[in-house]
Amino acid sequence: MEHIMSRITLPGLLAVGLVVTSAHAQVVTQPITVTATAADESITVPSAEEARLRIEKTAGGVDVVPAGEVRDGRANAVKDILDYVPGVFAQSKYGQEDSRLSIRGSGLSRTFHLRGTRILRDGIPITDADGAGDTMEIDPLTVDYTEIYKGANALQYGASLLGGAVNFVSPTGRSDPGFLLRQEFGSFDSLRTQFAAGAATGNFDYYVTPTYSHSSGFRDHTGQDYKRLNGNVGYRFGDGAETRFFLSAADINQKIPSSLTRAQALSNPRQTAATSFTGNTKRDIEALRGANKTTVLTDSGEATMGVFLANKQLFHPLSSAILVDNDETNGGGFLRWTGDLELAGHRNEVTLGANYFAGVNHAKVFANAGGDRGALSANSDQTSVTTELYGENAFYVVPEVALIAGLQGTLATRDYEDKFLSNGNQSFERNYDSVNPKLGARWDYALQQQAFANLSWSSEPPPFSELGTMTVQNNLRSQESKTLEVGARGSRGDLAWDAAVYYAWIQNELQFQTVNSTTSVFNADRTVHQGLELGGAWTALRDSLSLGDKTALRLAYTFSDFRFDNDAVYRDNDIPGAPRHLLRAELRYSHASGWYAGPNVEWVPQGYYVDNANSLKTPSYALLGAKAGYDFGGGLKAFIDGRNLLDRTYISNTGVAASATAASALFNPGDGRAVYAGIEYRW
Repeated sequence: MEHIMSRITLPGLLAVGLVVTSAHAQVVTQPITVTATAADESITVPSAEEARLRIEKTAGGVDVVPAGEVRDGRANAVKDILDYVPGVFAQSKYGQEDSRLSIRGSGLSRTFHLRGTRILRDGIPITDADGAGDTMEIDPLTVDYTEIYKGANALQYGASLLGGAVNFVSPTGRSDPGFLLRQEFGSFDSLRTQFAAGAATGNFDYYVTPTYSHSSGFRDHTGQDYKRLNGNVGYRFGDGAETRFFLSAADINQKIPSSLTRAQALSNPRQTAATSFTGNTKRDIEALRGANKTTVLTDSGEATMGVFLANKQLFHPLSSAILVDNDETNGGGFLRWTGDLELAGHRNEVTLGANYFAGVNHAKVFANAGGDRGALSANSDQTSVTTELYGENAFYVVPEVALIAGLQGTLATRDYEDKFLSNGNQSFERNYDSVNPKLGARWDYALQQQAFANLSWSSEPPPFSELGTMTVQNNLRSQESKTLEVGARGSRGDLAWDAAVYYAWIQNELQFQTVNSTTSVFNADRTVHQGLELGGAWTALRDSLSLGDKTALRLAYTFSDFRFDNDAVYRDNDIPGAPRHLLRAELRYSHASGWYAGPNVEWVPQGYYVDNANSLKTPSYALLGAKAGYDFGGGLKAFIDGRNLLDRTYISNTGVAASATAASALFNPGDGRAVYAGIEYRW
């Protein structure tokens, strides 16, 4: 099977995708439009349906995941939200901590502090000003829906990155009034609790939800305790304007095991190195974030502006030798206007925006003295400033066809002030600038069906995690890419589909190299990322056993081909870190009385390399799960969620290296068999 899968090519998969999408073309009956905001809906935080109508005006790969698709089972990590989004590779190392997130191969050389994808909450960045970020501050239980913009399709938020942007949107007192209590429990001493309250009274509304999570973890030394709080308060100024204040806080305590060799991970996946205990390796985070967002509606458009300020303190015994101690503050503001401006008698949609992000990280590195600070070995202030200007114009040649042109410009500064001078002054300042155009077209060829194409440019200045942390590498250039994308999405009857194929030419991709036994980050000369993304849902049977029942299939398939392009050292080797084929699928029967049940599968039929030299791979795997639940009515629901029911030993997440051997500790095994149950009550 692996041999067969390795011979599948991108042109062949593209042909399949084109057959699937072209089979449903028909006469145009209605273009996709955006409806006005209802009186009982928030203006600053649109409903999930409104968000879907808006996002589907994008001439490229996008998706919206509503909370209902996540809350019907265990909702523990960002992976649970993104599992059925093709083109996204999201895997947790252990528990909720340090999830790997890569979109179209973004940030593959990073298995910590993601880069290449902007993370937002309610359209406001969580990602640091230098472009690095974490997902652990996001609790899926506190998200109403999630927007995924792949690649330069994230221009709506000013982002021009290979991976695009993921926006986690909060409930409000208008979308989720009332009270909620949810309790989850299960394997590995897992316990999760959520309380939520929301209401709208006149012009005011509020929503607040504290959550608590605890687990001893599948592996040794992976215990965790997460306390998080999310809330917002909104005020309407009549029917056309609203301001909203957001507040979030997190107190995260996560034990961290070591990575293992391949043999160790497959023979005894629960183990960790003894140094995990002697060094008390862990990641403790205290985070506080506040933001304001104001939206004003006029006859010609919508203006949104906002500011935010966030502080994060990180205490991180990273290994038996190193302890990282950071105190980081990020803040900034943004302004965006969208509107309809008729041009030569044709509909013409315009988006203009500006972002300003700044941050400073007071970063210290100590020797690890049994989990406490030992001798100081590095001390620096790392200051990042990023300014972005962007605009996009969609001109409707005819009501069903829009030609789209966009332009984004970035100015970024990285200022490293070395405050530990006993080994010399390594201070530096680097400036990065880029101009990134985008050209595209969207054809609404039928009711709720569209095709699209775009050619876009992107640029990613290196974050400090590459430029300077424990060592300094101030000669790195921005990673730059051009991406060609073609696809289609839509629905017809009981069938919905989402298909895209893309090809990205990349220069200066940030990768690892080893010179004289020293590993460092370098800019690869040329690399290629290409792939196919297929998502779909099909209600195959209705009224089969009783009136109102149905059986539905949903799936997400991602084909990824990431490789060096005639590199002087790595030739045409695969870029390590992501599987070539990834399939998620679920078959579910739903009864009209309120219960549902069905199996699901995660399949990686071909292992992937963990080093640039292509000398060591992960094994393939297939995981079987199952989910069942019941809606009792009156706001009471319950579920049971089984994961890895056949108790397969597999690799969920890896580090990457320039070259690896059987002795390289790069592998993180996934959880064994687990069963979780939960109950939720709304009133």
